[in-house]
Formats: sequence, structure tokens, C-alpha cells
Amino acid sequence: MIKKKTEKGFTLVELMLVVIIISVLVAMIVPRMAGRSEEARVAVAKADVELNVATALKLYELDNGAYPTTEEGLAALQSASPSAKNWKGPYLEKEPVDPWGNNYTYRSPGTHKKDYDLYSLGKDGIESADDVTNWSAAK
Repeated sequence: MIKKKTEKGFTLVELMLVVIIISVLVAMIVPRMAGRSEEARVAVAKADVELNVATALKLYELDNGAYPTTEEGLAALQSASPSAKNWKGPYLEKEPVDPWGNNYTYRSPGTHKKDYDLYSLGKDGIESADDVTNWSAAK
């Protein structure tokens, strides 16, 4: 009687098909993912400007009767400033830095909003169209 040799494994053709299928899937997915990291950074900056830092500023204002001055800046949210009458902070645990590694710009009283202006200079780090601001959100 002749015994059939039963080897288990994949042929070269089967392996090539798997590699081709994976390559096609990667080629379809990678272009869709490109640019998402920048969108995510903008979303984080918007959340900081409109919610996170804004909430800390509102709490500071509730406790002390006024927002920190431009000179005191956002540092007043981390440690008591001389003008803070009833400081109950820290209102922020760490210095607020935008997703591109720059400090948020704060001005009080604001030139765009009555109470304060808060914004990120965006990816390029200069005042331009890519800035994330608290006044554009308040349309």
C-alpha cells in the first residue's frame, strides 16, 4: 500500500494572496487616517478654550469676583495672585499648553469678548487663520 504524504502548511501562492489582500486593505485605510492627527489637535484645543480652561476661569471669577488680569495670566489659576481675594485653587493642575506645545494666549479684559480672550495660535504659532479662539465659538 502507498501512503499519502500529508504535510500541513501554506503554499507560496496562498501566502502571496494573503500578502496582496493585506496590502490592498492597508492602501485603502492609510489615506483615510492621514490628517486625522491634526484634526484631533484642533479638537483638543477647542475643548481647552471652550470648556477646560474656560471652566477654570469661571470658577476663579466666582471665587474672586473678577477674572485674572492679563499680567497675572493663566498662572493665576495655579497659584494665588495678589489680587485674588478668595482664592480656592488650584483651578488647573498644570500649566495649560495647547496640543502644539505653546502656551494659550489670555487677555483680560478681552478685545473680542468683554470678559476675556483665550486662544491658541495653532500649528504655525503665529496669529493667523488656524487659531483656535473663544470668540469664534460664541457666534
